[in-house]
Amino acid sequence: MQTTKTQAIDCVHYIDGGYVKSNNGKAFNNVNPATEEVLGSVAEGGKEEVDQAVRAARKALTGEWGSMPLRTRSNIIRKIGDLILERKEELAELESLDTGKPLWLSNKVDIDRAANNFYFFADYMTSVGTEAYQQDDIAIHYAVRRPVGVVGLINPWNLPLFLMTWKLAPALAAGNTAVMKPSEVTPMTATVLAQICKDAGVPDGVVNMVHGFGETGAALSSHEDVDAIAFTGETITGSTIMKAAAPTLKKLSFELGGKNPNIIFADADMEDVIETTIKSSFINQGEVCLCGSRIYVERSAYDEFLDRFAARTKELKVGDPFDSNTNVGALVSEEHYNKVLSYLDIAREEGGTFLTGGKAAEGLDRGFFVEPTIITGLGSDSRCVREEIFGPVVTIVPFDTEEEVLKQVNDTHYGLSASLWTGNIKRATRFSAQIEAGMVWVNTWFLRDLRTPFGGMKHSGIGREGGAHSFDFYSELTNITLKM
Repeated sequence: MQTTKTQAIDCVHYIDGGYVKSNNGKAFNNVNPATEEVLGSVAEGGKEEVDQAVRAARKALTGEWGSMPLRTRSNIIRKIGDLILERKEELAELESLDTGKPLWLSNKVDIDRAANNFYFFADYMTSVGTEAYQQDDIAIHYAVRRPVGVVGLINPWNLPLFLMTWKLAPALAAGNTAVMKPSEVTPMTATVLAQICKDAGVPDGVVNMVHGFGETGAALSSHEDVDAIAFTGETITGSTIMKAAAPTLKKLSFELGGKNPNIIFADADMEDVIETTIKSSFINQGEVCLCGSRIYVERSAYDEFLDRFAARTKELKVGDPFDSNTNVGALVSEEHYNKVLSYLDIAREEGGTFLTGGKAAEGLDRGFFVEPTIITGLGSDSRCVREEIFGPVVTIVPFDTEEEVLKQVNDTHYGLSASLWTGNIKRATRFSAQIEAGMVWVNTWFLRDLRTPFGGMKHSGIGREGGAHSFDFYSELTNITLKM
């Protein structure tokens, strides 16, 4: 099991252009979720390391980076993408060792998309403009764009490299300096990314990184010399960060949790529905904030969907992330594994019926594996229907009318994304416009264009990322009025 060409690495902080251990020598173990073996050690940072990283980032704002020509900075950012792809095999293996996800998925999605984030913003930054207005013959008003300053980037564990680059690329493109705080359970690719930035020509102090737990994130969020915080992760953590950031009135961008509906009408292309819903339910072990974990099926198609979807789910292979035939790998940690299993117990208590799964995967002696699970028979007030499980678990509920299902779809504190399946274009436009979510996919799922707004409403986030939306967050505008 798990034959790799890449050796796991010990992870230390990256501050002012160099790797450094914690000042007090504290460290913790990084555990492989598929084997429960220790991969290496991770330096545990605190307020002192955060202070050092922020000071380095603040100093770098007025150094070479602050005066660098736009095209030169764009070329460096593009070079980061090139180096990510040059080290693709290494990064993919480290990502799968850390997260437990299948290696083919890390190769196909995580690393390529990480590089593309830098490519996109390297191009975008050279074309973005600002406003200018002529007020009759009285004055000309124009806006000057400048970086917001030092930004803290706090990252989750499900798509570690992909989501860190989704923040770092536009932050650098807008001229900021950064302090990254990776998830404590998936630290390896972020550690390598810091070196890649240096190798690409990023000046010392522009990119920094401090490892650690919640206390480290709190020190970064509350730091008086950090101008903005971008966070992707769980909703309660987002609320905690907001409280920590409030006294210093930081800019905030949050992409938080989701309990996303997948609405399937009887006139949809059922073959396409089944294949895509397998992905939107179980890819990355269901550990994707956009997964469609609440499935609603029009009653006339309900039995057919259940039969076909359950049959396809039973074909999924759970196991070694480094086996090319594996569809579903390990959950990211023992803590998260226990959380997901606890929801399966809740579903039993609430009277749910398990069409597939419902337990830890059999035949695996070690690791945090859960079978892909389909649950029916739960009401709209069920905790398993309402709360984010973030594992390979979906609930399926039949509906009769648009009005009925729309009420259920919007009856949630979350509002991140939704998928809608129908062959009726009028219904598609009418229904999708009434869904309370930041993103709605019609007859598809997770089809992205980096120019479009990405983010959620309600408890699923604050603000939007992507294209102009990212640039607006990572920059400040000064309006200048020139009287003629």
